[in-house]
Amino acid sequence: MSRHDAGKPEQAAREAWLGEQARKPRRRRVVLADSTKKSGKALRTIIELEEQTSVGEKLVRDLIRQQLKSAFGLAFAVLVGMCLLPITFFAFPQIGDLEVLGIPVPWLVLGLAPFPILYAVGWVFRRQAERHERDFVNMVDR
Repeated sequence: MSRHDAGKPEQAAREAWLGEQARKPRRRRVVLADSTKKSGKALRTIIELEEQTSVGEKLVRDLIRQQLKSAFGLAFAVLVGMCLLPITFFAFPQIGDLEVLGIPVPWLVLGLAPFPILYAVGWVFRRQAERHERDFVNMVDR
């Protein structure tokens, strides 16, 4: 035995260690889904999106247009709803005379009602945006 072999394990211990390593499962490389299953049209659409061709730009522009249409529609609904509240209180002054716990009802409605309404509108918009994106992905994958 040379002086370089002094710190190394003996051959039997080395074989036992290698046998233990051989029993452990080997690491497997995980790759994205098999691309042979995709149709040629979906692959072509994805390439057009990645290369930003005119067709890809139109697809993205349509997605953005759908998102903007949803956003402006909900914003218009919120704006109309919020503007109708003060107009209602002005048109029917007897509502202003009502009080709950010493606080006038118009102050309660204008101070507290918008928050749950705005939260609900945000939730609806998020659901619509996710639906538009899901439809876009499904259209691209076809």
